[in-house]
Amino acid sequence: MARIFIFIYLWILMLISTLSLSAQTIQNYSLTGKITADKASQMDINLFNSENKSIKTEIADSEGNFSFGNLQGGNYYIKINKNGSELYKSDIITVTGNTTFPPIQLNEKVIEGVTITKTKPYIERQEGKMILNVENSIVSTGNSAFEVLEKAPGVNIDSNDNISLRGKGNLLVQIDGKNTPMTGADLANYLRGIPSSTVEKIEFITNPSSKYDAAGTAIINIKLKKDQRKGTNGSISTSLGTGKYIKNNNSLSLNHKNKKINIFGNYSFAYREFFNHLMLDRNFYQDNVFEKAYVQDNFLKLNFRNHIAKVGMDYYLNDKNILGFSMGFTSNRFDPKGDNSSIVLGNDYQPKNTFNTQNRSRDHWKNVSFNLNHKYTLDSLGSEITTDFDYINYANTSLQNFNTRTYDLNGNLMTLPDGPNPYILKGDIDGGLNIYSLKSDLLKKLKNDWKLETGVKTSFVKADNDMKFYDASSGNPQLDASKTNHYIYQENINAIYANVSKKWEKFSTNFGLRVENTNVKGNQITTNQVNTKNYTQLFPSAVFAYDLTDKSNLEINFSRRITRPSYNQLNPFKFYLDPTTSKAGNPDLNPQTTMNYELTYSISNKYFATLGYSKTSNNITDVIKPVVENGKNITVQTIENLSSVSYYNLNLIAPVKVTKWWDMNNSANFYYGSYTGNVSNTQINNQGNFTFNINSINSFKLGNGFTAEVTGNYRAREIYAFMDVKPNWYLNIGAQKKFKNNSTLKFSFNDIFFTSNPKARTNFTNYIENFVVERDSRVITLSYTYNFGSGKNGQPRKTGGADDLKQRAGNG
Repeated sequence: MARIFIFIYLWILMLISTLSLSAQTIQNYSLTGKITADKASQMDINLFNSENKSIKTEIADSEGNFSFGNLQGGNYYIKINKNGSELYKSDIITVTGNTTFPPIQLNEKVIEGVTITKTKPYIERQEGKMILNVENSIVSTGNSAFEVLEKAPGVNIDSNDNISLRGKGNLLVQIDGKNTPMTGADLANYLRGIPSSTVEKIEFITNPSSKYDAAGTAIINIKLKKDQRKGTNGSISTSLGTGKYIKNNNSLSLNHKNKKINIFGNYSFAYREFFNHLMLDRNFYQDNVFEKAYVQDNFLKLNFRNHIAKVGMDYYLNDKNILGFSMGFTSNRFDPKGDNSSIVLGNDYQPKNTFNTQNRSRDHWKNVSFNLNHKYTLDSLGSEITTDFDYINYANTSLQNFNTRTYDLNGNLMTLPDGPNPYILKGDIDGGLNIYSLKSDLLKKLKNDWKLETGVKTSFVKADNDMKFYDASSGNPQLDASKTNHYIYQENINAIYANVSKKWEKFSTNFGLRVENTNVKGNQITTNQVNTKNYTQLFPSAVFAYDLTDKSNLEINFSRRITRPSYNQLNPFKFYLDPTTSKAGNPDLNPQTTMNYELTYSISNKYFATLGYSKTSNNITDVIKPVVENGKNITVQTIENLSSVSYYNLNLIAPVKVTKWWDMNNSANFYYGSYTGNVSNTQINNQGNFTFNINSINSFKLGNGFTAEVTGNYRAREIYAFMDVKPNWYLNIGAQKKFKNNSTLKFSFNDIFFTSNPKARTNFTNYIENFVVERDSRVITLSYTYNFGSGKNGQPRKTGGADDLKQRAGNG
């Protein structure tokens, strides 16, 4: 199948080349001009085409002259920069031959450096994306990427660290366009190790086109900082915060760029302690008659020691070819210390006995990645071919130690009829994941503002998880075959896509189709259970946009998406938390498919209203369901397919300039999720409610380099399948001072009133659970950042081809 996809793609490339050569005459035009100012030399003159894509950069000579050669006919404009500041932007000029640009007269005060720097808003929308400019947020200071994401507008994170956006779960989370290796709690722990000082922005793509991998209901892309200025530049940042525990983030970024090479590197170290306090009231019934209950208090403390390093280089062979590579390494060590105390209630609601479970574990996650990329520019209009090869390796080890003691009401150890007391369980987990990905993409600009995008991709994945458990109650550890497992997962995905777009004066459209062929095999070594699935699916997308007036725009889009189960979601091994609670994957999970529809109305590219609808089949849902094991009532956290989910939403973005010194950025999301399915003999039909969340970010300019920020968020009650989530809210404040030496001092105080804790009630037939989760969210942080070096702006280049793989590497 992979050969068929590659053959079709090569055939398309040859067809496009033939059409391109026959459709246009080779042109070699020039555009020259002059800046009429005394201090115009060494200014960057940046040439863009009509689609805002950078074509070339030249430097004005001592007399202010500049020239661009080897151009094709078309519409262009230029920007002029000096010392990293934009001084000038021209109107569109049409090149139909050797063209001279009108003389440019710049204000001398501007050239001297008296410029006004426009700060990006914390929330903005660009080309179908909602963007969170994290580097401009004061209250994000000293946080981790997880904590920034947790408080982003429209984002919700449940008690199991599953992330949802505007009510929809099963998202695709990426770092710089590449999927993270985990989901659920593992993803959360990975993001907790990334300092917010290394994050530039977060992109929320709710309805991706066919050029994106089809995985996930939506995409959250966390983009890390990468300096693109010419010369040698860098920054260093450190922060210290405290809530209940200490949090320290440190990062260093270096970059050197000239005409031929761009070398970049960054390193960050984080030491962060935090807690997760889960309080549970779990009630079991038989034929609607109360049978027993567990009242539990779980306190988990984690201390992260996280190292992240990345180096890379872009080499400009000539005007048409750029070669690049990057290497990354992540090491995340943490030692979970959990203490569980439980009271067992009988059918008379009176205590019968208690038990305590102590968890002492040592975990180490490692990630090594390598990317090799090439970009070939076909013409001056921005046509190009890009190719990426990625190799990614993830490895995790975990040594676990659970010690459970059961007591009578007088505090004495009990003699248990079905096992030892105390019961000591030791776990030795060794996991590995290898990902190989190769992709090639073509972007071709055709006549009359037609554009074609097409590409192929193939990927191979092998995950190997070996989990051994030992009963060490007697002092001599014995292998426990009932808990031990070894699971191997293999996957091959082949994809091909094509997008065709056209722009008219007021109307534009984009049609796309993606085809993905999936081949998977799961082998549970312990039981010789083998599961295989092979399927090919189509993923269409379309966008229609119309400019109603000079300032208002209407856009309609739709896309079909797929969410494949993560590798560990399919892994059937059991992970024991205490004698009454375990986690397990489900090898019978089916992928879910979603149709997304959106209608967006915008005014001045500033105010946005988006109306959306989606329908998901075989929705992958995390559940905590009751089961009977060896005659005992326990709960299992697992994953099931619901029949369907329908989702309706209205998203509003409305910035307000209250005064010259007070800017308010408001967003609101109103939605209704309707769930239908059966889990653990509990049938729900169109279950859900109308709910909303509101976010307001207020920025205050205080003068003399001082600014302040106040952020408030409210989330209303939400019924999410079998779970009824209670409302919560939070308030954050912050302040910063910018100094003339390019350094910044920031202060933040997050979740001042400690009110952001999730609370919910779960209902199944013969089982009701109430829980409250407290996290270390009330934190005071002080941060200092120093930027050094000087240079001129360049243009970033996106690389990486493993976009649909790494998200599914961990637990759901």
